[in-house]
Amino acid sequence: MSQSKILCATLFSLAMTFGIAYAIDHFVLATPIINYMLLGMATFTTLANLVPEHTMTKIANSVSPVVGIGFMLMIINLGAPLDYRLILGAGLLTAIYIISRAFGKYFSTYLGAHISNAEPTVKKYLGFVLLPHSGVSLIFTGMAVASLSTFDTESAVLVQGTIAAAAVINEIIAVIIAKKGFEWGGELSTTKAPNPDSAAVNNY
Repeated sequence: MSQSKILCATLFSLAMTFGIAYAIDHFVLATPIINYMLLGMATFTTLANLVPEHTMTKIANSVSPVVGIGFMLMIINLGAPLDYRLILGAGLLTAIYIISRAFGKYFSTYLGAHISNAEPTVKKYLGFVLLPHSGVSLIFTGMAVASLSTFDTESAVLVQGTIAAAAVINEIIAVIIAKKGFEWGGELSTTKAPNPDSAAVNNY
């Protein structure tokens, strides 16, 4: 099957999934509660477990341009309501959020890798590559702000400013750290994993 046919079939399947979910959400359920982003992720997760790997590769390649445009529009849509002027007021709470998030990312992945007997490089460096923020944080920020705004406007503004500031700061710092994590783990073809006996590695 050609790439164009695969793309059309995939988009048609997604449209049908969305249509069914929309009908259930608005005509069956008492209150609309379906998260359509998670619905799309669940659909592709199911698809990936049902079709052969080589077929899934063709599907992924065919929809890649559409997914890229979709992600760009999604991030713009999610970021538009955030008041980035609140970043100027970022203070102790933002620092605590960034540090605690980084701490949780690193040590939870280290523990998981240790329990699953993963390679030493996975234990040491996987946490670093997970530090960058994603659109998911903006999704939940929007949900939290929408809920809090109805009864606690001050907390809604605090949450909005904290996450907006953390997202911007993290995207400047964490992306660099993530790249170094790939380098330290030997995942970049031009870079070898560091010597585990060196003092530089032991610091991490």
